[in-house]
Amino acid sequence: MDSEADVRAVLLGGTGAIGGATAMLLSEAGWRVEVTGRDRSRMPKAMSEAGVRFHRLERSDARGVERLVGDGADLLVDLVAYTAEDVRALLPAMSSVQCPVLISGRAVYVDDAGRHLNGDEPPQFDRPVGEAAPTLAPAPDGTDPFTREGYGPCKAAAELTALESGLPVTVVRPSKVHGRWARNARTRTIIDRMRSGERSIALAQADTIDHLTAARNAAALINTVADRPGSRILNAADPDTPTAEEIVRAIAAELSWDGRIERVPDGSEQGRHPWQTPMVLDTTAALELGYEPVGKGVELLAEEIRWLVGDSDR
Repeated sequence: MDSEADVRAVLLGGTGAIGGATAMLLSEAGWRVEVTGRDRSRMPKAMSEAGVRFHRLERSDARGVERLVGDGADLLVDLVAYTAEDVRALLPAMSSVQCPVLISGRAVYVDDAGRHLNGDEPPQFDRPVGEAAPTLAPAPDGTDPFTREGYGPCKAAAELTALESGLPVTVVRPSKVHGRWARNARTRTIIDRMRSGERSIALAQADTIDHLTAARNAAALINTVADRPGSRILNAADPDTPTAEEIVRAIAAELSWDGRIERVPDGSEQGRHPWQTPMVLDTTAALELGYEPVGKGVELLAEEIRWLVGDSDR
């Protein structure tokens, strides 16, 4: 959109990694950006200084969200919808928005045998997973999304409700998110071990490719979608596919850690790490829409690392 225009974005649950990166990108481009959250203390200083406005508002307060959206917004990004009921409650607010976006996740996908990421048996994806790949059956109303069994089916139900609403909702499915302000920073454990003085890091399944999604790359995709509203599903993942060992080496390089990475047999408890699920998302549809990644994920990991060690604004 024209950066000179008086364009407005509302980000529900927008103080985490993807929300924060999106808010910063849009604000720098001249948008009026407003984010919601439960706790003002979790609003990063950098976002406030960029002119992003915070509203203490529960996602479940549908009337409050409607009042916030008011007569309309150019973009509404819902980062905290977990169920069909969540989406259904906000359809009136979404109907006042030019471009509604629903953030979902890769947990909805199943492999050819119906196995999924939160199942007892790990899935086996033998090729990049595209948006048309099979997904979990949508959960019925009342299912708890904050359980291992309920999360994926609830997200699938939320997606279906949004896509069947008749509104131009874009569903975005990120992979493993990294970036400043990440609620679940997966690099933290490795960083802590390296900074504590450990001289050796054991690594099982070192060659596993567990696709990453930099928050800033996801933000760039959302920015692209804002110019092209439409009912669709788009995977959001980094342009590169580093192995687990390459990720750990990138962390080591950023921290100037010169210890040893020791490969251990697959399945070794000693070598467990956060990147053990072989899965790559196909991002062809996003690229064809005009999305351009900000950079490679293995390089953008540095932003999360610097934030975690206190070298970047919290």
